[in-house]
Amino acid sequence: MRKKFLAMLGLSATLLFTGCGGDNGGGQPADGGNTEKLNANIKVGATPVPHAEILEQIKSDLQDKGVTLEIVEFNDYVQPNIALNDKELDANFFQHEPYLKDFINEHSEMKLKNAAGIHIEPMGIYSTKIKMLGEVPFGGTVSIPNDPTNGGRALLLLDKAELITLREGVGEMATVQDIISNPNDLQIQEIEAAQLPRTLDDVDIAVINTNFAMNANLNPTKDALFMEDSTSPYVNIIAVRDGDENRPEIKAR
Repeated sequence: MRKKFLAMLGLSATLLFTGCGGDNGGGQPADGGNTEKLNANIKVGATPVPHAEILEQIKSDLQDKGVTLEIVEFNDYVQPNIALNDKELDANFFQHEPYLKDFINEHSEMKLKNAAGIHIEPMGIYSTKIKMLGEVPFGGTVSIPNDPTNGGRALLLLDKAELITLREGVGEMATVQDIISNPNDLQIQEIEAAQLPRTLDDVDIAVINTNFAMNANLNPTKDALFMEDSTSPYVNIIAVRDGDENRPEIKAR
């Protein structure tokens, strides 16, 4: 199941990285049918699970098309964008559009852009102490990501799970100050996203991004008590420097 999942996502990534030229509307390649190999190198930064794994799935396909892929792994959500801006990478693959927008708002000097969406990794609620959300104790502790976008996303998930109620219309930028009802008096702790799996022995529930959950050997479909559904807007994307989205080895069909 895991290999099939990665292979499916890898196909999407392959189409992104090798869709050079697109379609001219007549069913023929825009280059007139030229299938000459690109003879290009591309360095992509990614968090280890599942992003780097997905990229590993497409290495041989890209090589067949003349693109040599180098994967650089990162264990946080900040350095991949800094490395991309500093031209140490050609692209990165770890974040969703709301996170990228928030990052750019805080680092206006960085001209980064969404090249294409690849897949959705649903955020989930996990616990090593309880088996169902109805067992969350009064005064229980909850750990959520401390970055604004994923923190807001986690609060929206807690709201959807009916553990808290957020101020109407607050959306993805919700903060703990937007909680208007907290019937279980939950104590919310904001922690760096990558460290959330390590908090499971210390809190009653933790809201964890799928990549970090999988990296900690948690199975989202089996271990999560509650997950985002298909209505989630948080599609993981390939990010590039503004202007690089039309490079032949990056351009999407």
